[in-house]
Amino acid sequence: MRRLLSGMAALALAGSLAACGTSSDSGSSGDSGGVDKVKVGVIPIIDVAPIYLGQQKGFFKNRNIELTMESGQGGAAIVPGVVSGQFQFGFSNFTSLMIAQTKNVPIKTVAAGVASTGEQGKDFGAVVVTKDSPIKTAADLVGKKVSVNTLKNIGDTVTRESVRKAGGDGANVNFVEMPFPNMQAALEKGDVDAAWVVEPQLSTIKAAGGREVASTFVDAADDLTVAAYFTSTKLLADDADLVKRFTEAVNESLAYADANPEEVRTVLSTYTKIDAALGAKLVLPKWPTQINEPSVQTLAKLGEGDGIFSGTPDLEKLLP
Repeated sequence: MRRLLSGMAALALAGSLAACGTSSDSGSSGDSGGVDKVKVGVIPIIDVAPIYLGQQKGFFKNRNIELTMESGQGGAAIVPGVVSGQFQFGFSNFTSLMIAQTKNVPIKTVAAGVASTGEQGKDFGAVVVTKDSPIKTAADLVGKKVSVNTLKNIGDTVTRESVRKAGGDGANVNFVEMPFPNMQAALEKGDVDAAWVVEPQLSTIKAAGGREVASTFVDAADDLTVAAYFTSTKLLADDADLVKRFTEAVNESLAYADANPEEVRTVLSTYTKIDAALGAKLVLPKWPTQINEPSVQTLAKLGEGDGIFSGTPDLEKLLP
């Protein structure tokens, strides 16, 4: 995240966000019968399966929205993309969104994105080690090198909490930044002692003999809401009807995905490189339609304690 907001802060301070509404070839369609062309910045991971499923099922089309998903590398691209108008909506984990909010980036969440299953050993994110590693519990991570996909973000926050709950010093863990797909090789070569991963890397590493030592989202908070869909405050002010219709379609998509896991596994192959065999083994997250606000408050408190934020996140401004 050290690369995240050098550009975002500039965008927020510039004040010239005229392009932040819908794209020039789209318009409000609430009463006119027209169609809004909407771009959503997403990360091509299991978390966003519901929006692809909702697109297939016509949930957005039924609300006069022509939906296009564009892949970003993460919050560093998606948050400023939403603020500048490249995307009308985006998907990001809550720690990234809170970092942005403490930098006064003008964004607002509109719908839940993805949540923990709440089950130890049966969640979609965890810290893993090789099968012969001497690390047995999260407390053994003290003084060890642990890979995360982004430093000073949700990965190291929830991992530190797992260490603390296991009786260790959460401040004394050495995090190494690398992309999720590189973590298995780094583990096997001994470049890191443990890896914080999410699906599909979690199932891939376990299939190769790896062991899970901490269900970090579960340790962080009960039924943690991990991520959300969001928009710019300008679009919210300029076209509240579009935001309302998009939110309704997302909520219908989340509910459908949560009730139809096999269709989720099928849709994964349409936007990721996950093959059918691996898709059948993945631990799916939960997709509730409501943001669990107490869990986000806990995540904010943990991140603040770990020095991730420049100030105290204002959840009243960020949450719907």
